[in-house]
Amino acid sequence: MSSTVLARKWRPKTFSTLVGQDHVVRALTHALQQRRLHHAYLFTGTRGVGKTTISRILAKSLNCTGPDGRGEMTAEPCGVCQSCTEIDAGRFVDYIELDAASNRGVDDMTRLLEQAVYKPTSGRFKVYMIDEVHMLSNHAFNAMLKTLEEPPESVKFVLATTDPQKVPVTVLSRCLQFSLKSMPPAAIAGHLQHVLQAEGVAFEATALQSLGRAAHGSMRDALSLADQAIAYSAGNVSADAVRQMLGAVDSSYLFDLLRALAAGDGAAMLQLADDMDARGLSFPTALEELAAVLQRIAVVQVVPQALDAADPDAEALRELAASLSPETVQLAYSMALHGRGELALAPDEHAGFCMVLLRLLAFVPVGTRGDAQPLPPLAGATHPASRDTMTAAVAAAPAAPSVASPPSPEADAAIVAEQQAEYRTPSSAGTEPGVTREHPVSAAPGKAPFPGPGPDWPALAQSLELVALARSLALQSEWLGADGDVWRLRVPSEQFTRAGALDKLQAALSEAVGRAIALQVEVGVVTDSAHQRAAAARAQRQKQAEATIADDPLVRQLVDGLGAQIVPGSVRPLQA
Repeated sequence: MSSTVLARKWRPKTFSTLVGQDHVVRALTHALQQRRLHHAYLFTGTRGVGKTTISRILAKSLNCTGPDGRGEMTAEPCGVCQSCTEIDAGRFVDYIELDAASNRGVDDMTRLLEQAVYKPTSGRFKVYMIDEVHMLSNHAFNAMLKTLEEPPESVKFVLATTDPQKVPVTVLSRCLQFSLKSMPPAAIAGHLQHVLQAEGVAFEATALQSLGRAAHGSMRDALSLADQAIAYSAGNVSADAVRQMLGAVDSSYLFDLLRALAAGDGAAMLQLADDMDARGLSFPTALEELAAVLQRIAVVQVVPQALDAADPDAEALRELAASLSPETVQLAYSMALHGRGELALAPDEHAGFCMVLLRLLAFVPVGTRGDAQPLPPLAGATHPASRDTMTAAVAAAPAAPSVASPPSPEADAAIVAEQQAEYRTPSSAGTEPGVTREHPVSAAPGKAPFPGPGPDWPALAQSLELVALARSLALQSEWLGADGDVWRLRVPSEQFTRAGALDKLQAALSEAVGRAIALQVEVGVVTDSAHQRAAAARAQRQKQAEATIADDPLVRQLVDGLGAQIVPGSVRPLQA
């Protein structure tokens, strides 16, 4: 003896049992109560959200006669009268469902409309439900326009489609249109819990959450997946069984991947990828779920109170939100999305997944590998050439007579450990344009204040090892002066100080001069910056190149003797 599948057994029979379409239920209920009924309705939405179900409930509401056989139209059909039972069983003669995918021609539509002129056989109304109406041909649409606009009083049309863009506007204008929403995963999981409890099936809450996400907004798909999970798990819908059935990835793999990313441990990330491959997990699904986890981490970083304390992943999400910088999370989210689309182009999915992980490591923003990451080594530790360049830029600045000279290399080496232990990059805070922004950092004890680079600030800014927005901040800022270890800069826009750029510039300057530096930044007109000097130098080289070409004897001979012209913009200076 076969059982009825859940999607059919648990199809809603009344508006009150319909899940997730409150806006449609509200409108139809009021229309039925106030007897303000339209003659044509159009329901749109993705598969499995209730278009056909709402049509059947509406047909029952229009034709219900109540348990005693003398009831009127109602928003709450009784479900026991002849009309209700026959509509539920699919044999009510005045409720006609037409599949437009297989009956799309003008002849099919003509036969249907010829019957519309006759009064209902046993009900109050004839209800014509045309499913996938966008599949009708243009001639069929044209054939139904007049009847759809002015049908007999006893006829109601219900049209349903998953693609309303293909329905002619002449049809849309004759219908009341309701857009059915995709079901949120939480609503699907809640309904599945109710269904499985009624069916007496054991389950785990996390398993239902996985089914809710896998259904992608369709309640019918969710119930079909629940049927499959019951069969797969032998009546015990567990999280492990559902993950194996769906080819989903255990969240612990994703959290371990992100922990390895925060630590910069490429070997651990590749080992996790190999383990996932050995278990036959789906790499496209892994990247999809990785993007979902990163989205949740980003929300926790911005709105910590949005995290549900009952969430089993709450502790891991808090940990990763603290260890990953917002820049890293946003970049990793974008790479996971793009990497999923590129898996089909990779030699194989495992290789494509590994390349996404390596890309995540390669593009982690500088200085964002966790809160406890130490500052780069100071004098002569890693980049001696760049260190010499920065030292030379600083040394070239005129010293103030009332201030002690910069510290010697021996004294500099003596305070390196102390600076690295005490210095922590402050978190950035938003400022309004025109308002000074200060990052206070205590100077090392016993260090004489350095007056700053002065006129040579552009040279020092150019030599700093910075990337992205922090480098733009350095190159486009102007030196205003120094008050001990507090340096004042001007930038053309407050946007340059966002995304931690000011923190990174401050850290790089502290390394360059050998002690902690505090920055004060104001927004205003910049007249002298490394960017402006570079632009002026480029313009000068361009001008010299054009003059050199114009003064060349051969070019002069061609211009004067043959009327040749130098094409504007065609001359480019040689790169040094």
